[in-house]
Amino acid sequence: MGEGGRDSGIVVPEQWGERLGGSGRGAGSSLPPARRTDAPGPGEGSGRGAGSSLPPARRTDAPPLHGAAAGAAARPRTVGVISPFLDGSFWSPVLQGIHASAQQRGFRTLVLRGTPFEVHAPSLAGEQVDGWMILIELHGIEALARAGVPLITVGTRAAEVDCPAVIPDNRSGMRSAVRHLIEHGHRRIAFVGYFGAYDVRERFASYKETLAGAGIPFDPDLVVRTDNNWYSGGQGAAPALLARLPACTAAVFGTDKNALGMMPLLKAEGVRIPEDLAIVGFDDVVEAEGVDPPLTTVRQRFEMMGGAACDLMASMIAGEAFPPEGVHTANVLVVRSSCGCNTVQDFVDREDAAPDEDARGALARQMVELLMLPRSLPPDTPPTEVWPAVTSLIDGYFAAIRGTALPSAAELGSACRQAVGITPDLGTLLAAVRLLGQRHERRGMPLDAAAARRVEAFLEMSRLALARARIEAETRYVQQLGVLARTNYDVSFALLGGTQQASRSLSWLETTTAVWSCLALWEDPAARAELVVAGAYSRDGSPTPPIGSRCRAEAFPPAEMLPPSATDGTHMVLLLPIRSARRDWGILVLIGPTHVDMAGDEGTVGIWGTLLGAALERDALLESLSAQHADLQKAFAIERALSETVRELGCPLIPLLPGVLLVPLIGMIDGGRARQVLEKVSEGVSRHRAFCVLLDLTGVPFVDAQVADSLGMTSRAAALLGARVYLVGVRPEIAMSLVGVDLGVLATFSSLSAALRELAPAGKRARKARRGAR
Repeated sequence: MGEGGRDSGIVVPEQWGERLGGSGRGAGSSLPPARRTDAPGPGEGSGRGAGSSLPPARRTDAPPLHGAAAGAAARPRTVGVISPFLDGSFWSPVLQGIHASAQQRGFRTLVLRGTPFEVHAPSLAGEQVDGWMILIELHGIEALARAGVPLITVGTRAAEVDCPAVIPDNRSGMRSAVRHLIEHGHRRIAFVGYFGAYDVRERFASYKETLAGAGIPFDPDLVVRTDNNWYSGGQGAAPALLARLPACTAAVFGTDKNALGMMPLLKAEGVRIPEDLAIVGFDDVVEAEGVDPPLTTVRQRFEMMGGAACDLMASMIAGEAFPPEGVHTANVLVVRSSCGCNTVQDFVDREDAAPDEDARGALARQMVELLMLPRSLPPDTPPTEVWPAVTSLIDGYFAAIRGTALPSAAELGSACRQAVGITPDLGTLLAAVRLLGQRHERRGMPLDAAAARRVEAFLEMSRLALARARIEAETRYVQQLGVLARTNYDVSFALLGGTQQASRSLSWLETTTAVWSCLALWEDPAARAELVVAGAYSRDGSPTPPIGSRCRAEAFPPAEMLPPSATDGTHMVLLLPIRSARRDWGILVLIGPTHVDMAGDEGTVGIWGTLLGAALERDALLESLSAQHADLQKAFAIERALSETVRELGCPLIPLLPGVLLVPLIGMIDGGRARQVLEKVSEGVSRHRAFCVLLDLTGVPFVDAQVADSLGMTSRAAALLGARVYLVGVRPEIAMSLVGVDLGVLATFSSLSAALRELAPAGKRARKARRGAR
């Protein structure tokens, strides 16, 4: 199939997927789990490069064990899955389908989040895996193909290497969609899709083939290209499709998300769906059932795709024969209202040919099949196997006709809760009550007035019970979201608000259902050859790797340390690369039922990885800031010591002669330094019992009025301590600045030598002699 003339491969029937949970919406759950609507679906981004000359993958001659795994006889068979996302309408069901099939075989499922290139395949966990499955994104697949172990792609076909693929039967699905519109009388049918995706290109080819088979010429003007497979792609292409109306009366979309993104914009422009434009999508995402009008679409069985991929991988690991091109998984057209059909009302209005003697059994089958639409109930399956309490409603209906005891409120409530578990659509649920109430009219069995009132009262009770059951389901769903929100808050607070020890100890996993976990950081982030265990967690007491122990990337996670539930395949092993904007930190191993069960929804595990990466980044920044703070403190201490030294040198006190202090001043004197001179001189006079202080201004270029006033204060302070201050080296410009300043008893010397001559003992005697001579 698809490119390069590949059109062979086994088609897996749609019925095979029943073992994996029916419709794919979650058996026994009235509402779908929370989903991230911006996660890309299958085919979003080709992930391909040029072809290569790599050797073909192993086929029928593949040995049971491969590579480094050959000697690991005690290790369970392990299927490795590399997926860029864990959530979304494609990724999560495929992963769950793989794990369910692996469990049945006793295989272990090991999931790596990322692309082959991002997870360093085949190095990481290479010795733990017997075969690899790559979901959609193929960047780096060449290196994985060279590892010599079985390799398949899921959801796309690789152009780079020759290996089997498990892909949906796109051609058959699109053929049924186009034929359905043709049966409605449409001949001007547009195709809307993103041609960068492999699946969409296959669907487009089938669209053209189906038109040709019906004798309708292909019109290139009816092809509308979108920018992606998401809602935004459909929104962006809405003007192009609007421009083709009203000549175009119907449209098939490459993906549901394109259709769901475009439908509100079409309705805003006055386009009536399906009266003016019939629409059919592809994928059957959760939102397709709740949109107005409900979207007719081709339902893909992604769980079945995952199961088929695991079955194919098991054959390859065992060395058994397998289809070289892989397998195609079947799909089915789910008819709702956007194409112009009203399947629920058509079913209710359908003639009932069942004999009267089997009235209860026939009615039960009709009501169950109505809730299961568009699926049918197999002839050999009793209705009570799907809806055990359907008989309570039927018994109540006939009891109302006869006027006997009705089912209790508890019995009626239980029956309605089971019905909501089959379908959450309130319109379909109420149609089942309507089908029940129309039976006597269809059978030509008019009721008397009293019986008619009793029947109507019972039907009203049933409608109220269904509404309550639906509200209960909605309430439980909201409560689950509340629990999820609180758990996520606790985890977020522990990771981002706690200590480094708290985030690395993995104790925050106690609020989850994870059984075992290990955090290992790359010893050398550039080489990514060896991991160092930084934290471990075990709920069931299983051994964990010692903190600080090392493990080669190929042998990680250490098989001898994994809990028994991972060894026997009961639990999924998830390897989550931990990254931040600045670096690739390492790997978080999570072991639990599935990635959904561990976290409460599909996307939360990925959020944990992001938060843990942010916590590690924060810890690294805090350590860096702490080191910088220590360096700054050390630098401040050195600067402070230097400052003290400079301060001492800025106003040195030199005992020049007994009782004489010299204070040489060099450089500019500002207010701060002038205060320092005042303090140092006062302190020096007291300490040295000086009677004379020489302030040498020879090295001072300028003295302003403020500094001159401070010098006067210094002179007066010294005088109070019994000493006299002399200014030495006063130049004319400094003398001019001292005019008008109250210098007290401050005197001057023209130079230091003059001061020394005057203050030396010989000088003092000569001065006294001169005074005596006068």
